[in-house]
Amino acid sequence: MSIKYLHTMVRVKDLEKSIAFFELLGLKETRRYENEGGRFTLIFMAPPGQEDCPVELTYNWDGDDGLPSDSRHFGHLAYAVDDIYATCQHLMDNGVTINRPPRDGRMAFVRSPDNISIELLQAGESLPPQDPWASMENTGHW
Repeated sequence: MSIKYLHTMVRVKDLEKSIAFFELLGLKETRRYENEGGRFTLIFMAPPGQEDCPVELTYNWDGDDGLPSDSRHFGHLAYAVDDIYATCQHLMDNGVTINRPPRDGRMAFVRSPDNISIELLQAGESLPPQDPWASMENTGHW
């Protein structure tokens, strides 16, 4: 028996806001599928060079009242980044709340516009702790 990772699917309420958020993380749209009969759009986004590891954004044209308000049943998406501090600063500069700051130079959590938890991990060794991150408190849930 063999198995191959295909994608992680998350439902989104505002497709354009969600696309913009994942673009801030550095992901690019790799594929789009619109289904007139089913009244939904699928957008696949992945980091450059990693097109075989996408997140699938599922947007229902007529809304999605069944989407839980916390979206925690999805767990989280995790991405390794070259510089956790620079990534978090870039996200903050663009209005994203850092829910769990990278106090340890290793790990941070943010939420997408649809409340999907995104884990950011420092690639390789942790960076030395530094302010403002080292003294920053958690905000909300992560």
